[in-house]
Amino acid sequence: MDELSGLLREIMNEKLVQAILSNSRDKSYGDKLKMRPVLLQGKLMFQSTRYAGNQVFHENHDAPGACGLIEKLLQGQFRQCEIITQDKSATVLVSKKGKMTIKARSATYNAPRELSHNREKQYILREGCPVDFLVGLGVQTPDGRITKNKYDKFRQINRYLEFIEDILDQLPREGTIHVIDFGCGKSYLTFAMYYYLRVLQGRDIHITGLDLKADVIRRCNELAAQCGYKQLRFQVGDISAYEGEQKVDMVVSLHACDTATDYALEKAVGWGAKVILAVPCCQHEVNRQIHCKELEPLLRYGVIKERMSALITDAIRAGLLEQQGYDTQILEFIDMEHTPKNLLIRAVKRPNGTGTGRQRMLKKQETLRESGRQEGKGSALREEYTLQHTMELLGVNPTLARLLDRNQV
Repeated sequence: MDELSGLLREIMNEKLVQAILSNSRDKSYGDKLKMRPVLLQGKLMFQSTRYAGNQVFHENHDAPGACGLIEKLLQGQFRQCEIITQDKSATVLVSKKGKMTIKARSATYNAPRELSHNREKQYILREGCPVDFLVGLGVQTPDGRITKNKYDKFRQINRYLEFIEDILDQLPREGTIHVIDFGCGKSYLTFAMYYYLRVLQGRDIHITGLDLKADVIRRCNELAAQCGYKQLRFQVGDISAYEGEQKVDMVVSLHACDTATDYALEKAVGWGAKVILAVPCCQHEVNRQIHCKELEPLLRYGVIKERMSALITDAIRAGLLEQQGYDTQILEFIDMEHTPKNLLIRAVKRPNGTGTGRQRMLKKQETLRESGRQEGKGSALREEYTLQHTMELLGVNPTLARLLDRNQV
């Protein structure tokens, strides 16, 4: 602990770029915490940013307070801390038994920094720094400027990379990370994911992009070769019929239309993927199925029915993934002004997640039904508002539910 205290006192000054605490023991407190220097009324302070689910909490500290907070959190809450300064980088690892290992090395960080409390948004990929795939896709000019009509796409790419950054600790640290991108399209985000994981993070990564359009796939493979991305490949194929992998660590599905998202999620569950990121699109199926007498006064309006059906579809998908052993969140992907398809389903496999939750739930519900019949009442069932019960109430049986039931028979 003395070694950690000395390190923190040494780096807690204006040369600190950031310290990131991760590998949380208790997700209810937060997934990670970042510490960075800020100037408040001309005084150097240190701002902690704690990420808990889709909430973010900020707090300002003086140097001793910042050091004390990091020490305390590494004794109980977090098992890893990455520290970057202008002339040094360090990694602190804490074992399950509490043993602490510190590795520090000299480094040079030359990127410009802004210590103002109200600083501008700092993107992972920055304007003015040309990136080969962004130039190839027409997002940047060769000198790094953002093409006039591509600012929204540039912001979307960076927002997506923030989600990748958040789940980085969930991916394997050893061996090759296998990723499938279903419905990759022009692959702006596929290239960005490869660049971030392979080039910026130095991870051993292999990504396969799948899409139905042969001409798009051909252009993507040409650009990957042009950029020297040897472990990024694209192929023509249908999500529902894809059988090209035995082991997949992360499945991505962005704007796969209607039930194509369901097939992507079902594949991910079947592989036992550690991370799933899905931005659904064109959720028509539930809109066709939904029939609920209690909601008729609301569903009579076509636009309302369409939007409610889309939200219900994604909520059911998230619930089904929970039953398969995933911690699932529904987050805003990008502002509505840029795209109406702005909800992202993020699912992270729980440790020792069994993947049989849906079958247990169905058996429990049948037991409750039988209990209700024996008592001559329906009280037990009425009190147990399971996801299945809600689906029955709405008169819907989405594709993902049917696929998961089929696989568990």
